Amino acid sequence: MENSVVIEIKNLTKIFGGLCAVSDFSGNLCENQIIGIIGPNGAGKTTIMNMVSGIIQPTSGSVVFKGQDISRLEPEKINHQGIARTFQNIRLFQDMTVLQTVMTAYSWRAPYNVLETLLSLPRVGKFEKEIREKSMCWIEKVGLTEQANLTAQSLPYGMQRRVEIARALASEPCVLLLDEPGAGLNQSEVCDLVDLIQGLHEELSLAIMLIDHRMDVIMRLCKWIYVQDFGKGIAQGTPEQIQKDPVVIKAYLGEEITNA
Repeated sequence: MENSVVIEIKNLTKIFGGLCAVSDFSGNLCENQIIGIIGPNGAGKTTIMNMVSGIIQPTSGSVVFKGQDISRLEPEKINHQGIARTFQNIRLFQDMTVLQTVMTAYSWRAPYNVLETLLSLPRVGKFEKEIREKSMCWIEKVGLTEQANLTAQSLPYGMQRRVEIARALASEPCVLLLDEPGAGLNQSEVCDLVDLIQGLHEELSLAIMLIDHRMDVIMRLCKWIYVQDFGKGIAQGTPEQIQKDPVVIKAYLGEEITNA
């Protein structure tokens, strides 16, 4: 039995001024599936992810999440419904520890107002204790327990990536959008990252949409790949099909993909 579709993207188009960044993109993300979107710089990959997560609205087309059109929703509302994302450029709060950074994902769930916080009412302390414990669980899952009380921005780049993933997971999503998670990492860090993402995917039954220039990341993780070039889709298929597709090789890769 096939997994049901979680996100259905229908004819998504985005025009900035006179430039068509994405033209008529369609695709599906199913439960417990990892899909990849690849293409050279300017292909429209991040624009697609930005439209799915609500950062920008499409010129036309739609994004349907569990049967609901979310194309015009604000990013925080999309996040609260179960879609979380990371960014190519790491976005961590200055001077916050790893634990404090992950705890920010729970702030919108607080069952009290500012006055209750100032009065330090019992349920404020109860909630703080609860989200601290939950946040430590996510930190443990990404392998940063020993770094929990260190300033997030002081950590090596590979660990900062893990902090960002932990913060995204703390919103307890069913869909995770990963924008260039391998960017800036060395080969050893990339291998560890792939193992982490695969492990989280299996443990949490996450549906994941992944963008990355590192073909080893894409080929090891993704079951289905969409290829973009100058805003247009030029191919889609399994990793095996994509790495042998002459259109893809000519337009993007220049040579046959390897799994190295």
